[in-house]
Amino acid sequence: MPGLDTVTNGRILFGGDYNPEQWPEETWREDVRLMKDAGVNSVTLGVFSWSRIEPQPGAREFGWLDRLMDVMHAHGVGVVLATPTASPPPWVGHLHPDTLPVDQDGRTEWWGGRQHFSHSSATYRRLAAAITEDLAARYGGHPALTMWHINNEYCTYDWGDEAAARFRRWLRARYGTLDALNEAWGTAFWSQGYGDWAEVHTPRRAHYLKNPTQVLDFKRFTSDMLLECFTAERDIVRRATPHLPVTSNFMPLWAGQDAWRWAAEEDVVSVDLYPDPRDPLGAQHGALVQDMTRSQARGPWMLMEQAAGPVNWRGVNHPKPRGLNRLWSLQAVARGADAVCYFQWRQSRQGAEKFHSGMVGHAGEEGRTYQEVKRLGADLARISARVAGRHTVNDIAVLHDWHAWWASSQEARPSAHVEHADVLHAWHRALWESHLTTDVAHPEHDLAGYKLVVVPQLYLLTDTAIDNLLAYVRGGGTLVSGFLTGVADEDDRVRPGGMDARLRELFGIRTLHEWWPLDPGEHAACDGFRGTLWSEEIEKTDDAVVEASYRGGDLDGLPAVLRRDRAWYVSTLPEPGSLRELLARIAAGAGAAPVLADLPARVEAVRRGDLLFLLNHGREAVTVEVPGTHRNLLADTDTGTDTGTDTGTDTGTGAEVTDRITLGRYGVAVLSS
Repeated sequence: MPGLDTVTNGRILFGGDYNPEQWPEETWREDVRLMKDAGVNSVTLGVFSWSRIEPQPGAREFGWLDRLMDVMHAHGVGVVLATPTASPPPWVGHLHPDTLPVDQDGRTEWWGGRQHFSHSSATYRRLAAAITEDLAARYGGHPALTMWHINNEYCTYDWGDEAAARFRRWLRARYGTLDALNEAWGTAFWSQGYGDWAEVHTPRRAHYLKNPTQVLDFKRFTSDMLLECFTAERDIVRRATPHLPVTSNFMPLWAGQDAWRWAAEEDVVSVDLYPDPRDPLGAQHGALVQDMTRSQARGPWMLMEQAAGPVNWRGVNHPKPRGLNRLWSLQAVARGADAVCYFQWRQSRQGAEKFHSGMVGHAGEEGRTYQEVKRLGADLARISARVAGRHTVNDIAVLHDWHAWWASSQEARPSAHVEHADVLHAWHRALWESHLTTDVAHPEHDLAGYKLVVVPQLYLLTDTAIDNLLAYVRGGGTLVSGFLTGVADEDDRVRPGGMDARLRELFGIRTLHEWWPLDPGEHAACDGFRGTLWSEEIEKTDDAVVEASYRGGDLDGLPAVLRRDRAWYVSTLPEPGSLRELLARIAAGAGAAPVLADLPARVEAVRRGDLLFLLNHGREAVTVEVPGTHRNLLADTDTGTDTGTDTGTDTGTGAEVTDRITLGRYGVAVLSS
């Protein structure tokens, strides 16, 4: 199958969503001039163009898009052509109200925004297929076309009647019989037994708590229905252009898609990433999403959207300080991105996103945003030939699974303050701040190549996943797990003993007597650190080693951190510094080390191929020890440093660096030995 390398051809793609239908055609000439000046080589067209292409049922107005495709080709800009199915025109909802999604209270979600479609609507699917067929037929042979982008940020839910009918069909395929469904859902509880498939519905608003396995299956169903919409359009464009890759953009760590399953259906894995510029952990959040996306892609991936400046959906939308856009873009490249793109090219003057930045902001080409975009384009051109297509190799895998996330977020759980994504972030942060680079893996993936496997929290684990973890440790690997792992099976049925017996044996837990969740702000004193969020009453086996005990309170003297051979269990969430120290110690014992030793606190070092990326996430200049002689591909040849400011120097080869390098505020170096 074609992949991202089909499009990159040794380059890094640089550009973003281009929405020229918002502008008079005279502006297009200015746009292509500015694109050329900035080094833009790829744009995404048509994401929200359905009403422009099909203003009335069955009409087709392709003339403007014909001219635009020709203009892009004439100026050497490749086109990622989107199917416009994320935002149906008003006439679709007006004439076909069955295409509109229904919320859990039975209220219709109307047109006037976007994503106002029911993934289960046969009418929507028919109309989406029709416009996709015509796009593929008209532009499949156009020389500007490089890739297909299906829909946009699939994220809709639907509790309506047509969705309910499809849910029943999905459940029949999963369980076969009502008896099997009743067993899986535990319907003996609260007199919920189903005697006819017609009685089964989407989990609409209930008087009290909903059946958690029904809710879990509804989340699985929703991901699968959206995936059906994607694959239907994907297959249409593939038939027309089997030589071109197809993608659809994920939202970062969005709970509604099983991205492991989705990634297997994509030729190119892409993601949208918008850390808050004011978030002190924004770079770590970016690193986690980048690690996850690269791991889903099993190689280079596409940063489909980011913001060149402020976004428009936070309570206060802060701009990016000078240099931060460049830093975070190059962080993505360091962690495997072969495409650095934005929403959007030119900032809108009207509509809901007119305060969302563009590569060309309201200040125009003289504005700081565009000038920084130009500098980034030059940077990417310098390093493209040495980076594109290269892989990263890491010794540590962090495990994550959407089904475990879905099941752990049920209404009635021991603590509403324990959120899967928060725990995942906390553990990844501890590794990131220890300068340890990681992959992200599914618990059923082959883990044999990793020195350390980290399980922040996997409440639900299949038997296959548990057997995989046991085999990994038997094969010589080191495993460290957080609390609330292996509690439930795939039907959200609590395993006997409160944790799978095989895992209890692995970690040296004879009995897990009780979970002791902590209130917000409450701490559990432990040997050498304080635990937060959670604690557990554990009795260990004779051959287990207590690495840290609880001190004081009802759990005094009981294990907080337990180890049996190479398997570690952490029954609380240590405060950030303590978790960092613990995981760094375990990693060192497993033979996993940072890319560079003795890095300053805010400097990130990532190796991609034979290049070493150094990224200063601090506002102050720092000096980094880099033993040996290197060439900084981004440097001013006079100084060999990156000051974080625009020198205008473009040497093509960089400057020599020996033993140490100074990085300015938000500075980046790319070193070649």
